[in-house]
Amino acid sequence: MKRTKRIQKLVMLIPLLLIVCFVIFPYIWTFLTSIKPTDELYTTNIKILPRETTFQNYVTLFTSTDFLASMFHSIVIAVITSCISMLVSSMASYAFARYRFRGKNLALSGILLLYMFPSVLYLTPLFVVFNKLKLIGSPVALVVSYCTFTIPFSIWLLTSYMKSIPLELEEAGKIDGANVPQLLYYVVMPLLKPGLIATGTYVFINSWNEYLFAVMFTTSNNRTLPVSLASLVGEYDLRWDIISAGAVAAMIPVVILFMFIQKNLVAGLTAGSVKG
Repeated sequence: MKRTKRIQKLVMLIPLLLIVCFVIFPYIWTFLTSIKPTDELYTTNIKILPRETTFQNYVTLFTSTDFLASMFHSIVIAVITSCISMLVSSMASYAFARYRFRGKNLALSGILLLYMFPSVLYLTPLFVVFNKLKLIGSPVALVVSYCTFTIPFSIWLLTSYMKSIPLELEEAGKIDGANVPQLLYYVVMPLLKPGLIATGTYVFINSWNEYLFAVMFTTSNNRTLPVSLASLVGEYDLRWDIISAGAVAAMIPVVILFMFIQKNLVAGLTAGSVKG
């Protein structure tokens, strides 16, 4: 029996290990490339492990480019977009989950339909509007444009989480004399915390990685991280060492974010699957 169980575990573990290696290998390769000297990259005798390690690529990245400024702009825009999206989506999802009104299902379907359109369709009308308002080159343009496709999907996610919260808790709060804002703040939001974290993480990552709107609505003074990374690709040269260093540095804030919220993130991803 023990031997059979060991064989079953091996049969399950081997495919999992292969999948993990397949997923992690590009990140390992990128990191190893970022710490290789230039002469080890541009040669016919390429090896996975570097013969000599150097962090000069990171020094060059941080001192010779505007990478740090672009990272700061990306963090600010992603955080503001996440906060606005969570504020609007939480209130809208509460209305969809708790109130009955004519056309509710149609409105929910329409909101999801907005998310299903390719983001490139919003590019031209948003550019015309922002150009007339003289917002091109302003962080406001990016925040507004990101909210156009993060809020609809966030409403859908938070509505399912909201429905999983027992209605009896709100009824008990009403008996104690709480009004709707108090119910939201003291009863609903604490229970909705895992869902807010999971949805907020989705919004943050989408804003962090977005390139198309960023390259259209920003200038060289306030461009975001994806645009800054793309600018490292020259017309006649391709510095893989600097680009790899930038890719590794760009992953650090997201990795730190996941380290702090991983427990709440897992709880949030499963909270809306079962209705209470």
